[in-house]
Amino acid sequence: MLRTEYPRPQLQRKEWHSLNGEWNFAFDDENRGMKDRWYQNPSALTKKINVPFAFQTELSGINEQEFHDVVWYERTIEVPKEWGSKQILLHFGAVDYRAKVFVNGQLAGEHEGGHTSFSFDITHALNDRQASIVVRAEDPSRDETIPRGKQFWKEEIESIWYTNTTGIWQPVWIEPVSDASLKSMRITPDLDEGAVELELEFSSRSVKKEAQIQIEYKGELISKDTFLIVEPYLKRRIDVFGQHIFHTGFHHEGMTWSPETPNLFDLTVTIKEEETVLDKINSYFGMRKVHTEDGMVYLNNKPYYQRLVLDQGYWREGLLTAPNDNDFKRDIELAKEMGFNGCRKHQKVEDPRFLYWADQLGFLVWGECAASAFYSEKAAGRLAEEWTEIISRDYNHPSIAAWVPLNESWGVQSIRSNQKQQHHSLAMYHHIHSLDGTRPVISNDGWEQTVTDICAIHNYNHGAAEETGKSEAFKETLASKSSLLTSQPAKRKVYANGFEHQGEPILLTEFGGIGFEVGGDNGWGYTSVKDEEEFTADYKRIMDAVYHSKALHGYCYTQLTDVEQEINGILTYDRKPKCDLKIIRAINLQWHEEVKKGLKGDVES
Repeated sequence: MLRTEYPRPQLQRKEWHSLNGEWNFAFDDENRGMKDRWYQNPSALTKKINVPFAFQTELSGINEQEFHDVVWYERTIEVPKEWGSKQILLHFGAVDYRAKVFVNGQLAGEHEGGHTSFSFDITHALNDRQASIVVRAEDPSRDETIPRGKQFWKEEIESIWYTNTTGIWQPVWIEPVSDASLKSMRITPDLDEGAVELELEFSSRSVKKEAQIQIEYKGELISKDTFLIVEPYLKRRIDVFGQHIFHTGFHHEGMTWSPETPNLFDLTVTIKEEETVLDKINSYFGMRKVHTEDGMVYLNNKPYYQRLVLDQGYWREGLLTAPNDNDFKRDIELAKEMGFNGCRKHQKVEDPRFLYWADQLGFLVWGECAASAFYSEKAAGRLAEEWTEIISRDYNHPSIAAWVPLNESWGVQSIRSNQKQQHHSLAMYHHIHSLDGTRPVISNDGWEQTVTDICAIHNYNHGAAEETGKSEAFKETLASKSSLLTSQPAKRKVYANGFEHQGEPILLTEFGGIGFEVGGDNGWGYTSVKDEEEFTADYKRIMDAVYHSKALHGYCYTQLTDVEQEINGILTYDRKPKCDLKIIRAINLQWHEEVKKGLKGDVES
């Protein structure tokens, strides 16, 4: 199975070539590859692997789950002649955790961080348009300072921990670019002013060339901005909801982006020299605004009740890597079919193709990163570096509605009273805000929060259906602001010592997790039912308690699908519904009108 879709949907060029597929491969358990110079003579790479699937997966063709901390890849390519004398960029979607990349025996570059994209200019290393690409990937399985999320440090999976992912796990590809080219673009919609701000970084050879920015909406021209590139970094502010609207007949309130109306503007940036096109980038953006005010989350200046579902982004055949692009789309369609309007991507930085489909279909995403196991200065630094790259890669996606740098005190186990770890939480909160001023940041999703834009509480203490006392206690815990803020889910306070609620919106961001075995997968859940009727009844019982609350402004239900030994999804690991999804939708939406009445002002879904 090949992943053939364009890997970088926010910056698309016409010419590119996928390097997914069969590569030569080897384990390097004795760590001899560098000493023996496998990058110059890769004859030791005697296995075959299907990139971008990790060797632990069925789709890789290897399917071994034993620990191998160092692995090597090699593939020989030929650069197309029609690319002429352009620079050739080699791109990696993600390599877990540390990568050295060689081209024709020369070091092209190195990257650390298992969840974000990177690229190298390999033009100088090409030999008559031929290239032997060698990748050494190192993923120390027991290094507790690495942000690894749900990847287990033991070989046998258990509890909430899953099979490791080592090496290349997102697409690899090459593209040609001119000396005069666009290097990056940051798109910031300003809904209140009806404008969009573009921050453009050009190559140095682009200076004194002509650039053109064209914006269209549903095929109608909105704006065309032509200017001379006078320096490599430029800002351009373009009117979107101005006089152009009257010419096109569109009303700006019908042009905003939301899960109900995922309207997108097409954006093209062209660099020209006289009549010759040197570079052309296609992109898109959504006019939308997310902010918090008066204890509520607002989308496009209206209170918005978020009905999220926890999505861990695992597949049976590919683990962290989706078998094909349609799998991303289908997960979102299934969630929307059930009445959810977004998801929290849990302990994973998802492939940009998922975010593309969230943008296109209308689906909110809380962006999260894998956590390290324990706190150390090295772990803190690594997390900050990953977040810098995450926001650089994903800032332009309108679907992303919040950032979650820490979860349930993972990697900051003593944050309740340890000032050093509290400072780390504060540093991450302010670091992310310094890079992105357009989205809320949740300081420590679950409990023991410091300064945060959303008070995010986890609570699985709803018991089983027959445990009437626990069920009623759960309902009362959620009923009011006071009961929520004084609760101690998992025996942890909602705020760390020295911190308290400052009026931010309160959301229940993990709960549920009803265990229901379907299709022969054995495992566990937070409660257990034996058939479909019990499953839907228990789901309704738990959701009734959530909707009974006068203080919650949204929720995130655990979880979308089963994952390995966890059988607490609404869908199986293979995305088969465990019940009639119309029933789940009806439960999710049955109290919607009552919720709307409890919110101030005109409210969206």
